[in-house]
Amino acid sequence: MAYSAFDQFEIIRIIPLHLFGNLDISITNSTIFMFIALIYLIVLYSVSGIKEGSLVPSRWQSVMEIIYETVFGVVEDNIGKDKESQAYFPWILTVFMFIVLMNLFGIIPYTFSPTAHIAVTFGLSLSIFIGVTLLGMVNHGSNYFSMFMPAGSPLILAPFMIVIELISHTAKAVSLGVRLAANITAGHILFAILSGFTWTMLTSGGFMIIASLFPMAIVLFITIIEMAVAVIQAYVFSLLTAIYISESIHLH
Repeated sequence: MAYSAFDQFEIIRIIPLHLFGNLDISITNSTIFMFIALIYLIVLYSVSGIKEGSLVPSRWQSVMEIIYETVFGVVEDNIGKDKESQAYFPWILTVFMFIVLMNLFGIIPYTFSPTAHIAVTFGLSLSIFIGVTLLGMVNHGSNYFSMFMPAGSPLILAPFMIVIELISHTAKAVSLGVRLAANITAGHILFAILSGFTWTMLTSGGFMIIASLFPMAIVLFITIIEMAVAVIQAYVFSLLTAIYISESIHLH
């Protein structure tokens, strides 16, 4: 059977499970790699602390400090510097790290990147959308819905403005997840195609082995780009999440 660049996105049931006959809750390769990302995240947090009696931070701690400062800056700049606003920092940091790890899995051979599936990313974005909407309603009550009618708008345009603002507001739940899945999927497909092309040249023998050095260099470059994209997309997801939280808190 010929290999396809889309084979890497296939959902495989590892442990088939069905609830009430029709509800499929099977353990899949996507489920396993999400659990691996979660376990790795817990281990990473636990080993990044300062060891007792040590004045020099470890490599893991240095990396975590950079990530900590970056995400903390996102929270300060977009939500606020007060104690109430910074209470959202641990959650946004966890979202960032979780997405980074799932994005990077796709670069490793024989692994699976859950964020390449819209079902996973849309689930994340939808849960965030529901959370920030409830947060706005709890903080502002019925006044929260005033954001759907910008101040100073003519009353005659109210029906149109409300519909437009409502569509714009609900689009956040879709755009946040689609953006992440689309970028990760496109990058992994390009990486798989170039890797397959390079492998074909290497196994052809003769002059093709020497000629394969050029696409091999491109694959190496694409790998670096993919690692950067994995971090950038997680950063964008976290940044937009912070902005949506800020809108729910400050109602703007």
